[in-house]
Amino acid sequence: MDLTDMVLYFIEDLPVSERFNLTNQINRCSCSIPSNIAEGSGKRTINHFAEFLTTALTSSFELETQLLIYERRKYGDREKLKNCLALTAEVQKMIFAFRDNLK
Repeated sequence: MDLTDMVLYFIEDLPVSERFNLTNQINRCSCSIPSNIAEGSGKRTINHFAEFLTTALTSSFELETQLLIYERRKYGDREKLKNCLALTAEVQKMIFAFRDNLK
């Protein structure tokens, strides 16, 4: 959820012209990461939980791609973007490790 908060803070400064395109998409996938982890934690089996962790992981890669698009277009504050990308990579590592430990 820290990543979601950080991304929402980053997108506050983005161009209004992207509001219904990339900004909307980046907001949805950043919220999808903790939401899928939470939903998976309520499943009956470890395999179901692992599937939801995989979905969270794929959302994190989607988020990373969108952040890189922002970087290429030179949108937003450079330092905020750098922090978002770093935390995204850290979250990806955590989800990978968590999922691998479940199996």
